[in-house]
Amino acid sequence: MSHRSAAAIAAIAVALSSLAVAQAQELKGDAAAAKKKIARCEGCHGIPGYRTAYPVVYRVPKLGGQNADYLEIALQGYRSGSRPHPTMQAQASALADQDIADIAAYFASLEGEPETGVSDASLETVRAGQQKSVACVPCHGNDGVAEGPQWPNLAGQHASYLRHALEQYKSGLRADLLMGPMTSALDDEVLAELAAFYAELPGLHGTER
Repeated sequence: MSHRSAAAIAAIAVALSSLAVAQAQELKGDAAAAKKKIARCEGCHGIPGYRTAYPVVYRVPKLGGQNADYLEIALQGYRSGSRPHPTMQAQASALADQDIADIAAYFASLEGEPETGVSDASLETVRAGQQKSVACVPCHGNDGVAEGPQWPNLAGQHASYLRHALEQYKSGLRADLLMGPMTSALDDEVLAELAAFYAELPGLHGTER
């Protein structure tokens, strides 16, 4: 994908995501109130080294330090079904809008030292991912820190989760008007390289107890 095409898609994404951001900001999340609501989250995101077991095995994503608006939009996606994951859909289906806003605010508020993600990629693979990440910069920044609160920070996320997410965007299982076109022409090798690059950058931190 050319730089011009990537920039054009990113510009469209800003316009399309403005409604989602506005909706996410209608409710003010209360991190303190979420402490009574996160037990359902800790079963996966509170266990060190936890991996999914079905249908695909990968490390559950880090949530500490992630953007609240993005987390809120993601939870809404699981609730609506635009994001496929049986457990997350079941958990989100029981959440009201205020619950989602509170939980998103809670995880975004957690402090911690920047960490790299778990990855077994070679330095060569990481460097290849860096070279191919140019199209990602308009939204996710040069260092994997998102340019807008509606997009996820990628720095420090686990490589296996990033690759899984990219594969879902490419296949259309995870519906997204920006990420679908951005990933449609990428082969499995490039997806693995991008995941390895962002996992190597210090950023998100775990929420394990």
